[in-house]
Amino acid sequence: MVNNIKTVFSIKDLENLSGIKAHTIRIWEKRYNILEPMRTDTNIRLYNLQNLQKLLNITLLHEYGYKISKIATYPEEKIPQLVREIISKKNSQNYAITSFKMAMMNFDQELFFNTFDWLISEKSFKEVFKEHFLPLLKELGLLWQSETITPANEHFMSHLIKQKILIYTESLQILKPTKTDRIFVLSLPLNEIHQIGLLYLQYEILSKGYKTIYLGESMPIENLQDLTRHFENITFVSFMTVQPDRAVINQYVKSMGQKLLLKNNEIWLMGNMVEHIDQSNLHERIRIFDSMEETIEEIQ
Repeated sequence: MVNNIKTVFSIKDLENLSGIKAHTIRIWEKRYNILEPMRTDTNIRLYNLQNLQKLLNITLLHEYGYKISKIATYPEEKIPQLVREIISKKNSQNYAITSFKMAMMNFDQELFFNTFDWLISEKSFKEVFKEHFLPLLKELGLLWQSETITPANEHFMSHLIKQKILIYTESLQILKPTKTDRIFVLSLPLNEIHQIGLLYLQYEILSKGYKTIYLGESMPIENLQDLTRHFENITFVSFMTVQPDRAVINQYVKSMGQKLLLKNNEIWLMGNMVEHIDQSNLHERIRIFDSMEETIEEIQ
């Protein structure tokens, strides 16, 4: 069943997307008439995409020191014009994330690409990912959990971000590795499909000069074992975002150790589920990382 595309929003949705409290939005509406919501028969406020776009623009202006009382006096067309002037100064991190959100809500690939091109003209890909994509992805997770956005919105944006990671990764994959003492094999456990973190980590590992083998989602331990017949000094890297289940994760990690830790091989694990791993009897060559940043620092 295809998810309905969300075009009508509650005031709580607006709060989640803009960061402005619902109470404040109501005050701005009542005092300054900045938005004109539709109302149901039971007098519940509902908002369309135009309302959302306007609120996000107003929020940006407000953050840049414009008073709401002043913004409310502007003609409708002046608000996006002022936002464009802020953007032209190329110093608005908040604008980029707001722009990506609007691209997501409108399924607007052109807006996504234009915003990315604007950022990449000033910054490295690493900076764009860490300063813009990472905060955006964290926010998308919360927006999805609160049903502010649909899976269609989230998948659309995730795919575009993956696409960018792959483009920049390929430019490194064609280079000859400068470090040959270790190989990194990247994969996800069975039924784990959250690839973006692992894809970006591959980019970082390649940028340090190592060879990587990317195996992707839902990879059985037995298949990882095949790599031990072809290579030595392997670091197996895996994200555990929702899998394995906490009830079986310790047995799963133990099995990884028994089957993969030949000679000098290592296992690096990160993701939400690693907090459920009992580290008291963990093999010394199984490493648990609290964050991707911590993992990246470890790659010498």
